[in-house]
Amino acid sequence: MDVDKHAEELASALGVDKQEVKEDLENLLQYSVPIDEAKQSVRRKHGDGGGGDATPESLDVADLTTEHDNVTVTVRVLTKGTRSIRYQGEDITIREGEFADETGTVSYTAWQEFGFEPGDTVTVGNAGVREWEGSPELNLGDSTSVALESEELDVPYEIGGERDLIDLEPGDRGRTVEVQVVEVEERTIDGRDGETEILSGVIGDETGRLPFTDWDPHPEIETGESVRLEDVYVREYRGAPSVNVSEFSTVTALDEAVSVTDSAPSMSIGEAVTGGGLFDVELSGNVIEVRDGSGLIQRCPECNRAIQNGECRSHGEVDGEDDLRTKAILDDGTGTCTVILGRELTEEIYGGDLDDAREAAREAMDREVVAETIAEALVGDAYRARGSLSVDEYGANLNADAFEPVDEKPEAEARELLAALGVGA
Repeated sequence: MDVDKHAEELASALGVDKQEVKEDLENLLQYSVPIDEAKQSVRRKHGDGGGGDATPESLDVADLTTEHDNVTVTVRVLTKGTRSIRYQGEDITIREGEFADETGTVSYTAWQEFGFEPGDTVTVGNAGVREWEGSPELNLGDSTSVALESEELDVPYEIGGERDLIDLEPGDRGRTVEVQVVEVEERTIDGRDGETEILSGVIGDETGRLPFTDWDPHPEIETGESVRLEDVYVREYRGAPSVNVSEFSTVTALDEAVSVTDSAPSMSIGEAVTGGGLFDVELSGNVIEVRDGSGLIQRCPECNRAIQNGECRSHGEVDGEDDLRTKAILDDGTGTCTVILGRELTEEIYGGDLDDAREAAREAMDREVVAETIAEALVGDAYRARGSLSVDEYGANLNADAFEPVDEKPEAEARELLAALGVGA
């Protein structure tokens, strides 16, 4: 978005200093105020409540870009969610979801209630366009008009927010899921209004499991209960989707129990890493290396982070507490990830507990002897790991809940490979 261009046009129309106008616009835009609303606000500040830009351009959804200021689209409402945000110290209720026409879909944020519902066909006039999650998003504000159309627009997309957990992605709004509460705990956090009670845990259905947070604790959410969660939104948490239940969500107890899968989706490492993160996934491959930071390590007694040379990144010099950990690089030919094993799984591989590791380090007068023993047991062998995968600029990490050897059968695998290549065995 060219703020300079908008500022120059406004300054010329209002007869005021361009730099002052630009600063006003940038101040509003940093709080995600749509550009058309920001410009109207600047006009009002300088005594020009009317004005406005030229007639909005009528476009198909596929043609929308962040280079457009004000547009008109005729669309079908796919989803609608409600959420509260804090803007300049005030709580504001917004509506958000997804529109579609024959050419594609686009997310939207409505800064007031326009009265449309999923399934409605509407013409949205004078809507702003901004970038959201790397794509254009429509912003509906004070200067936007919404007209309900009598003729239904036929679109090749699902109407409504009902989804299975496996289909949820960060950024989804207005979703509905039917799940079983696998685990839940009450927590007190330092929220925007001080100490706040929330619920957090894990929910599941036949397709998978995901973490959730209930920001307005609902009594229906109890361990083992099956519930319908309407109007939830999805954020990214440690690289994976996380379901958020709010004060606007509807939680209904279900009479029939929702089945929860005992297995995790199994995929190649390359596919999983490209997906950007999964809460519960199973990956298989060969351990090609045990990384530094494995074996007998020390953790900060305050934040539990691993420390080096008695120094914690957050708390400085501390008296570290001993622990066992393994960071194994898993490779399946399509990609690699670091599988992180906690104390219990590391003890199984090491063949001893924390006290045994301490004793071995004392005898060798070297803490690294523990990591060397673990590497000897792991490197070169095939393993199957299950856990939560996160992907960031530092790479892919799987925090494992389970880790076991793969029962390799070389002859059978060779025959399968030859058959796939069309070669007789």
